[in-house]
Amino acid sequence: MSYYLAKVLISAALIVAVSEIAKRNPLAAAVLASVPLVSVMAMLWLYLETRDPDRIIAFSRDIVVLILPSLVLFVLLPALLERKAGFYLSLGLAIAATVAAYGLTIFVLRKTVL
Repeated sequence: MSYYLAKVLISAALIVAVSEIAKRNPLAAAVLASVPLVSVMAMLWLYLETRDPDRIIAFSRDIVVLILPSLVLFVLLPALLERKAGFYLSLGLAIAATVAAYGLTIFVLRKTVL
């Protein structure tokens, strides 16, 4: 149980750190957020729990494929905010578009690759 608590606390601490840094220096926070910290942490936890390099390989390759739909959020959100759509509406629309992009990507992958 303490292992899972440590995972949660470390993961939460990174998220809080990025949001606090963003208050003072948005670029520094963006650098931290854009570094695949969550992916690296997930790979670390996965490896520690399974010791299976094949799972890490599959996980890494799946992440690469899913980078493109995740970009929808980061392109659409600022575009909507610049048009004064309001933060919550912009965030909601950007998230909805991102979910749709993920769904479309997964649908296409299943039809072509999987």
